[in-house]
Amino acid sequence: MEDVAQPILDFIKQHQSWAIAVMFVTGFIESAAFVSLLFPGATLLIAAGALIKTGALPHQPVVVGAILGALLGFWVSYSIGGAFGSGIARFWPFTRNLELLPSGIRFFERHGGKSVFIGRFYGPIRAVIPLAAGIMRMPRGRFWVANIASALVWAPLLLFTGDAVGEAGEHLIGAANTIVLVFGGLTLFALGGVVWAALRSARPR
Repeated sequence: MEDVAQPILDFIKQHQSWAIAVMFVTGFIESAAFVSLLFPGATLLIAAGALIKTGALPHQPVVVGAILGALLGFWVSYSIGGAFGSGIARFWPFTRNLELLPSGIRFFERHGGKSVFIGRFYGPIRAVIPLAAGIMRMPRGRFWVANIASALVWAPLLLFTGDAVGEAGEHLIGAANTIVLVFGGLTLFALGGVVWAALRSARPR
């Protein structure tokens, strides 16, 4: 996780004019189907928030880029779901995890249009929910309302989390070690998630 995110953070610290573009790509990948599983977008946004607090990154380009990328990522996923329908289950990663897409569809059936907003904040199915919305033919206007509302909250929330961690780190261990604190905490969180998933899958059905 840190091996991928740290070079990107170093790049935008040295080339701040690229901050909006890098954060746009980050928000897009984290919100898009398929590729979000391969890229630590949420980690990068939280770490970027910590760097905003230390003054190493510009605030407005980072926030705007992340929001716009999140909007487009969900929109592309919704469009793919609408175009391919349930046939999308024939593609990776759904062929590797047969419950991934059905769980997103069940979530959508249970919560309706609200699921697009709620699902943005639920990592395991974030990129599946807009696919499900497309497959289930959610009206485009309602989708865009939920897409915009959730992106306007989700991206700043992750950045604010990093900001808060950055402030705590600056007071407790100094600005130079703040990113180490961020990555360390996120790594422990991720490991906890893996253990939880493993224990859950081991339960008898």
